[in-house]
Amino acid sequence: MSSSKKLFYFCLSVILGIFASLIIKIPHIFLWGILILGVSFVFTYFLPKRFEKINFAIIGFCFLFFALGISRGQVSLLEIEGDLVRKLNNREDVVVLTGVVVEEPDIRQNHQNLRVKIDKTKSIVLVSANSRPIVSYLDKVRITGKLKTPEVFDGFNYKNYLIKEKIYSVMGFPKVEVISKEHEYNIFSYLYEKILFIKDKFSKSINSRFEGESGALVKGIILGDNKSMSQETKDKFSSAGLSHLTAISGLNIVILSSILMSLMLFLGFWRQQSLYLSFVILWFYTALVGFPASGVRAAIMASILLLAEFFGRQNTSSRTVVLSATVMLLLNPFLLIYDVGFQLSFLAVLGIIHFNPLLDILFKFTTKSESRIIDIFYKKLNNLREIIFVTISAQILTIPIIIYNFGSLSLISPITNLLILPFIPPLMLFGFLSAFFGIFSSFIGWVFSLPCQIIVFYILKVADIFYKSWARLPFENMPFAWVLIYYLLAGGLIFWLNRKLKKII
Repeated sequence: MSSSKKLFYFCLSVILGIFASLIIKIPHIFLWGILILGVSFVFTYFLPKRFEKINFAIIGFCFLFFALGISRGQVSLLEIEGDLVRKLNNREDVVVLTGVVVEEPDIRQNHQNLRVKIDKTKSIVLVSANSRPIVSYLDKVRITGKLKTPEVFDGFNYKNYLIKEKIYSVMGFPKVEVISKEHEYNIFSYLYEKILFIKDKFSKSINSRFEGESGALVKGIILGDNKSMSQETKDKFSSAGLSHLTAISGLNIVILSSILMSLMLFLGFWRQQSLYLSFVILWFYTALVGFPASGVRAAIMASILLLAEFFGRQNTSSRTVVLSATVMLLLNPFLLIYDVGFQLSFLAVLGIIHFNPLLDILFKFTTKSESRIIDIFYKKLNNLREIIFVTISAQILTIPIIIYNFGSLSLISPITNLLILPFIPPLMLFGFLSAFFGIFSSFIGWVFSLPCQIIVFYILKVADIFYKSWARLPFENMPFAWVLIYYLLAGGLIFWLNRKLKKII
């Protein structure tokens, strides 16, 4: 067994251990039992060869890594229990806390959401406050109000949603006072503040170039800001399976990164040039939207996908994806069950790595013509086909998670995504150029906005056409067992098809 395959099994053991610790309470006596069993198997390595010592040793290490995953999950649960500010939740008395705003304020129509890191603790409180006073990133504030535990409402578990962000307390419309606007920096906070400054300039430039729903859509796709989009348009996008376009979605970033690679190959770039440009665009976009945690995780997954496509090694690439996921989960175990974006980006990457090559082999256009023109035509046709197959491959493994978390499935999502996703990279390119040059020259910004206007009109028209009452199929209270069965069958299908295709090739 190769070293990479052993590492793959060890990583899976860690992930399973984290999953087990978060869904059931595992007594310490069982954890010690797993450790003893693992150590016992490992020591069989020193026994005579007839005991197949290597296989037993690998099983032993899997038990040990499984125990590591359990321990990491339990430590995270203990961190929640020991959070100092959380202990003040749901009391009748008013509390006064001071802290620093550690993320860009989320400005809504009638209020603002602030993430305040409380002084002398690691605790972060999510504050829903009035629009005044105006608060900026790194401002020091005093908040006076009642702390509460996030609740479950309308079937949405807000508490679990915030746990992955390490937020265990919320405060609704307290008295907010800005104590100081003199910011204390480290290298990361300084760079982040500058990025937010650039983002604000881009947002204002877009607002001056685009109006109404067009501007809201451009801001949503380029900056991940869909707050100015009307509820009607959001409903249309949801019905058509396009909601991920205007959010910093794991699925969105993964698909776009792969499409960028295919699109640049279609435009005539060399494969290495396409990889470098895709990397630059991917991480620049992540920086432009302010390095949100969900975006960074998706960008890491997308970067691995780009490398997988460049080197064309399915097995090694999928193992690297699992290794990266394991490192992320060791840092924050709650991503596994509470972060849908992490789940979607992880599964989308695996779907593209395993299913895209299969579709590529089964439906590849070939020609034996000696005509250079025909050869070029078929090459471009294959590049366009790649964009379509990337979209399909990503959705194969993400469908169950979408159904389980959102309770419905868009029946026309594959069609609408095929119609729209190829146009998102040029929209992002011209939208960025329009926003950037629009800061300095209204005329140049207007020139670059013209292609955007055409693409935006097309996207909104597609959403209008496919906005049908029958377009979404409801799945109420889908059992988690069905999700597990789907992935077991998908895994078996991948294994079987790969073996069949190896024999054919």
